[in-house]
Amino acid sequence: MERKVDITAATITRNKMQIISKSEEDTRKAGKSFAETLEKGDVVSLRGSLGAGKTVFAKGIAESLGIEEAIVSPTFTIVQEYDGRIKMYHLDLYRLSGEDEFESMGGEDFLYSDGVALIEWSEKIESMLPESTIYVDISIDDDGNRVINVEGGRHEYSLS
Repeated sequence: MERKVDITAATITRNKMQIISKSEEDTRKAGKSFAETLEKGDVVSLRGSLGAGKTVFAKGIAESLGIEEAIVSPTFTIVQEYDGRIKMYHLDLYRLSGEDEFESMGGEDFLYSDGVALIEWSEKIESMLPESTIYVDISIDDDGNRVINVEGGRHEYSLS
């Protein structure tokens, strides 16, 4: 079953969704709508090139979770923890060398936590991600729009 939703353009099926975002605001709103269905224990893999909009999408998620702190990319701190209606762990693995370094920092605890884990550059720990991981891939098309593809996870997504 497929239905259209007006974010800018979106296609949704069970455990798969695509959004075309024409602005930073659209990307933030998409993250906010997406997060309405997140539950404790969800792991969200945020993938895309530098500047694609991963952190903007994360800001929308944080807003939906009731987090009032400013959300910044945790590139140098690796992990930022935020309290909201559900705790959010925002990880940026860009500077990590791989799975061994992730394990040595206790990273697996975030994959099986009491909150939601958002992981930028999760490709570095691909084989460690839980089977129920939700994958958010953000790319930039020829017109400068963000193409946001979401799939996986254990529940349906909503953009209402």
